[in-house]
Amino acid sequence: MSNLVNVPENRSLANTKSNVNFPTWSNWLDEIFTRDLPSVFTSSFNTGITLPKVNIKETADCFVVEMAVPGLKKLDFDISIDNKILSIFKQKKKEHEHNEENYTRREFGYTSFKRTFILPESVNDEKINANYNEGILSVILPKREEAKQKNTRSIKVL
Repeated sequence: MSNLVNVPENRSLANTKSNVNFPTWSNWLDEIFTRDLPSVFTSSFNTGITLPKVNIKETADCFVVEMAVPGLKKLDFDISIDNKILSIFKQKKKEHEHNEENYTRREFGYTSFKRTFILPESVNDEKINANYNEGILSVILPKREEAKQKNTRSIKVL
C-alpha cells in the first residue's frame, strides 16, 4: 500500500525502457509544418543562390581580392568602381521552353550576386585590373606609390 514512486539512479521519472516511442517536440512541430504542404513550401528557397567566398590579401605593392566562382565566363562579371566602392556583380539568366502538341512548358530562372568593398585611400583606382582563371576571379588593387611599403633600413646611432 505504498504511494511512493521508485526514482531510478539517474533521478529521472521518465521510463527509458518503455517500448512506447513518443515524438519529441521538434519531430512533432516538423510534422505539423510539413504535412500535406505543397513541395514549394518544403523545398529550399536558396537552391542555386550562393554568395561566393572571398579572400583578400595584402602585399607590399597591392591588395588582391580573390573570389571563388567556378563555372562562369569572363563576360559574366560586371566590375565597377563608384566613389571608392568596388562592386563585383554577376547575373545569369536561364530559360528553357518545351513545346508539345497540347502544351507548352516554359521554365526560367535567375541567379545573381553582388559583393561590394570600400576601397582604402591607399588604392590607386586608376590602375585596378581583374582576371579570371580556373574558377577564381582575381581583382588586383595596386597601391599608390606613397602607400607602398618601403624596404626596411637600419639607422645607425651616432
